[in-house]
Amino acid sequence: MMSAVEEHEQRVDALLRDHLRRRKEGIKHPVEDFLFTYYSYRPAQLRKWRPDTSTVAPERRQTVGWIRDLLVATARRPPHLGCFGLHEWAMVYRLGQQEIRHTAWPLRLPRPEIAAMIEAKGVRCSHFDAFRFFTPPARPLNLLQPTRETQHENEQPGCLHANMDLYKWSYKLAPTVGSETVVDCFELARDIRTLDMRASPYDLAGLGYAPVRVETTEGRAEYAAAQRAFAERSAPLRRRLIDIVDRAFTA
Repeated sequence: MMSAVEEHEQRVDALLRDHLRRRKEGIKHPVEDFLFTYYSYRPAQLRKWRPDTSTVAPERRQTVGWIRDLLVATARRPPHLGCFGLHEWAMVYRLGQQEIRHTAWPLRLPRPEIAAMIEAKGVRCSHFDAFRFFTPPARPLNLLQPTRETQHENEQPGCLHANMDLYKWSYKLAPTVGSETVVDCFELARDIRTLDMRASPYDLAGLGYAPVRVETTEGRAEYAAAQRAFAERSAPLRRRLIDIVDRAFTA
C-alpha cells in the first residue's frame, strides 16, 4: 500500500510528465505553459507533499487575510456568464502577428473580424489580471475598468480567471494549505485553461484543441454552459480554502 507521500508524487508525476518532457526538448505549448509561466509555483514545489497546518505565522496574517477576504467576497456573488471569453480577443485586438503573445500560432479569424467582434459585442471582463493584458485600444471597450484596489469588489465566481486563480491562492496560502488541495486547484486550473484557449481567437487545432466559436450563437451557448460547470466545480474548492484559513486563524 502506498503512503500519502507516494500517492501524491505519483499523481503529480502523471500531471507533469508531458510538460517536463516538452521543457527538456525546448518545445513551447501555448495552452499548458501558462500554468508554469504566469503562475510562479515550480514543478518541484507542486510535487512536494505536505499536510494542512493549523497555524498562520504572525508575519503572514495580513497576506493570508487579504486572500481570504477576496475568496469570501467572490463566493458571495452570483456567477456572471456573459463575457464569452472575449478577454483573450481583447489581448490581440488591433495587433499584428508579430505582436501577439503566441506568435507561432495563427489566428483563426482575419484581424478585421476579430476587431469587429470586440467592437460589436464589447468586453465584460471583471478580472484585473486579465484586463491588464488587454491592448491599449481594447481597454476603453471593457464594461469595467478593474484595478488591483477594486479586486475585492469585482471578482465573481463565473470568471474563468478567478477560478483558475484558486491555484495561485492555494499555493500562496501554503503551508497553511496542504499539497492535496494545491494539486486539486492545479487540476482545475489546467482544465479551465483549456477552455480559455479553445475560446480564444488562436487556431490551435494542430494541437488537438477544437475551437469554441464564441463568434457564433451556438459557440457562445457552449462557452456559457462550460463556464457554469466550472463555476460549480470551483465553489467547493473556494469554500475549502476559506475553511482551512478560518480554522488556522482560530486555532
